[in-house]
Amino acid sequence: MSLNQVELKKIIQKAEDSCIESGGRLTVKRKNVLMALLSTDMPQSAYEIASYYKETFNEAIPVMSIYRMLKFLVKESLVHKLSSTKKYVACSHIACNHSHKVPQFLICDQCHQVSEVGVQKEIIDALQISVENADFYLNSPELELHGVCRDCHKLSYS
Repeated sequence: MSLNQVELKKIIQKAEDSCIESGGRLTVKRKNVLMALLSTDMPQSAYEIASYYKETFNEAIPVMSIYRMLKFLVKESLVHKLSSTKKYVACSHIACNHSHKVPQFLICDQCHQVSEVGVQKEIIDALQISVENADFYLNSPELELHGVCRDCHKLSYS
């Protein structure tokens, strides 16, 4: 996510405030895991985050601890888990002050970049009704749509 220091500081402050509001705490290690995800546009596995953490903060953290931190960050809606790839991305709306649509993820199958887009709640509600009418129950309303991003598409047709 090519963020400058001012933007990063704003996002981290908003994340800390959000955690306090919900009764949680953004510890230094949780904050560092969040910064690892904010530092890239690419989804990261717990192993990739552990490697980044060791290189950046000169501290080895067990992958199981990274998973626990990610679970907390997902619960706080600061991070999203991509089920299809078992990787994680920082929420692109952490520092926003407005209500959000239901997050959906556009995953490029060539460069693996992920974009978060919002879908209107009414569309998700209609999908939920259709699914329940088929005697099926969703665990999550988030969709992961695979395709090709604009840059990769341009390269394919150049």
